[in-house]
Amino acid sequence: MRRRNVDQETLTRELAALPMLSSDALKERWQALYGSPPPARIGRSLMIKAIAYRLQENALGKIKAATSRTLARASEALSDGRPVTTTSSAKPGTRLLREWQGVTHEVIVIEEGVRYRDKTWAPSPRWPAPSPEPAGRVPPSGVATFSGE
Repeated sequence: MRRRNVDQETLTRELAALPMLSSDALKERWQALYGSPPPARIGRSLMIKAIAYRLQENALGKIKAATSRTLARASEALSDGRPVTTTSSAKPGTRLLREWQGVTHEVIVIEEGVRYRDKTWAPSPRWPAPSPEPAGRVPPSGVATFSGE
């Protein structure tokens, strides 16, 4: 899909205005964006979300096919009552460098998690990790633990 030249401010205004549009105006907007009328029994809330998605897609571009597949797998897992799992392409030994405010930060991926500023950080269930941390390393709160000074 071709990307429009829309500045962030304009897109933000368009998205914010959607909930205030009449049903007829929303249907017209749907028709213009999707090239067909909205489904007969679609609810207002879903219609607004679908229009917002298409506006963002047109302005910012579609999500990558790989991201779409990952989201589909996560949705299927959740529907089946299974936990959502992710994989990481960062293998132990990988160095991640980032300069921020004139300081270079280095994170090294290790078997136990990551190493940053001489501290080892265990994976948390809230962030993607190559594998689950052995029992006892991640507290029930889900906050990453560290060792070292």
